[in-house]
Amino acid sequence: MMRAQFLTCCLMMLMVVAHVKGQALAGIGVNWGSLASHPIEPSIVVNMLKDNGIKKIKLFDSDSWTVNAFAGTDIEVMLGIPNDQLNRFARSFNDAKDWVKHNVSKHLGNGGVNIRYVAVGNEPFLKSYNDSYIKPTLPAMQNIQKAIEEAGLGGQVKVTVPLNADVYESHSNMPSDGGFRSDIYDLMIQILRFLNNNKSPFLVNIYPFLSLYQSQDFPQDFAFFDGGKTIADRNNQYTNVFDANFDTLLWSLKKAGYPNTTIVVGEVGWPTDGDKNANNNNAKRFNQGFLKKMASKKGTPLHQGPIEAYLFSLFDEDLKSIDPGNFERHWGIFRFDGIPKYALDFTGQGREKMPIGAKGVQYQERKWCVLRKDGNDMNEMVNALSYACQGADCSSLAPGGSCGKVDLPHRTSYAFNQYFQVRDQSVDACDFSGMGQIVSDDPSSPNCFFAVEIQSSAHLLKAGHVVTVLFINAFLFMFLNFM
Repeated sequence: MMRAQFLTCCLMMLMVVAHVKGQALAGIGVNWGSLASHPIEPSIVVNMLKDNGIKKIKLFDSDSWTVNAFAGTDIEVMLGIPNDQLNRFARSFNDAKDWVKHNVSKHLGNGGVNIRYVAVGNEPFLKSYNDSYIKPTLPAMQNIQKAIEEAGLGGQVKVTVPLNADVYESHSNMPSDGGFRSDIYDLMIQILRFLNNNKSPFLVNIYPFLSLYQSQDFPQDFAFFDGGKTIADRNNQYTNVFDANFDTLLWSLKKAGYPNTTIVVGEVGWPTDGDKNANNNNAKRFNQGFLKKMASKKGTPLHQGPIEAYLFSLFDEDLKSIDPGNFERHWGIFRFDGIPKYALDFTGQGREKMPIGAKGVQYQERKWCVLRKDGNDMNEMVNALSYACQGADCSSLAPGGSCGKVDLPHRTSYAFNQYFQVRDQSVDACDFSGMGQIVSDDPSSPNCFFAVEIQSSAHLLKAGHVVTVLFINAFLFMFLNFM
């Protein structure tokens, strides 16, 4: 009897250990963007998050189909309000009240969605926006906050705004010289007062990759967490740019009079394509290192303890603007179809463990569109390539991209297939004045992947939007890569 009880106890302990090992690191969530031509169905994504033990998700909108998929789970959800809605909510409290009713209150209650935050806008003070959102951001936040309070949810749902790390700066690049930008300083003080009064966190996006991308002289190892040159600032030693950036914010908050503001890292990650430094190995090195650092709970030189953060991003998004760079569509830990790209241990233990991919994803027919092998001259190929890339994602063909070094015929075939797949393999989408042909043999090479698109009922809702966004972004690709 004693032996049986002992074995039962051991079995229960093993089950508990196995369960704990399957849970993602506490305080770590993931961003899930919606700018994909063929998004995976929300129910499949939610199951994938549960399989990987991920308990926190950050959205960029409040799409009802997506939000409903989280009902009955314990996954914590951050809703998003896009920048193009800021003026509307800044002008009208009634509109803000209506939005809260249909996008927050509607989903709460027993068996509902665990909505924790509403993110108003997304990096609205980027200099590239030319002050377009300077005026409406805070009034929109205030109206959404007031609507949440009137709904009796002020203690449950917190209002914040995701800010790029460019809202603060240090002219010496030392954290202790940090301060908020002079052109938005007064506004930042008002936002800090709002966050403090409502016990809301300061949401900041930190991208070490961009430090490397934007400067040829930036020391590469300083972008990662596993060694490299140490930089001293007063009595603190910095071994990576994430810590330095985070502490620059802490200094900025201290100088502004709000040293105790809670900070949440809204976006942090590494892309896998579209640039010489964007690849699976570097993304794995960065994200694995970041999770191990978060698991240690050592924080930064100025912030001892755990940090709440959201990895960017869950999936690649083929409709994102490539204005920042061709890498912008390739931040996903998982491919567009939910297949993991590299080993990543969400528990922070650093194990060589592949994440669990999406289950139940259905693909379209196994066929590709490629360039015919006969009768094509160079000018015809260049023109056909240009045409295809006006209506499809060709960012992998960019210099430094995974397909950036293939020859012109293969580049043309890649562009043809991208155009063909995004149009659901329509026969007409593989014509190209007789230059294209549909094949059943996979034309992929070791470094250049030719996709087969997934079946997606969600993309039918976005059909018109898909074409519009692709053509808007096409000029940017052509200008950056063919001029």
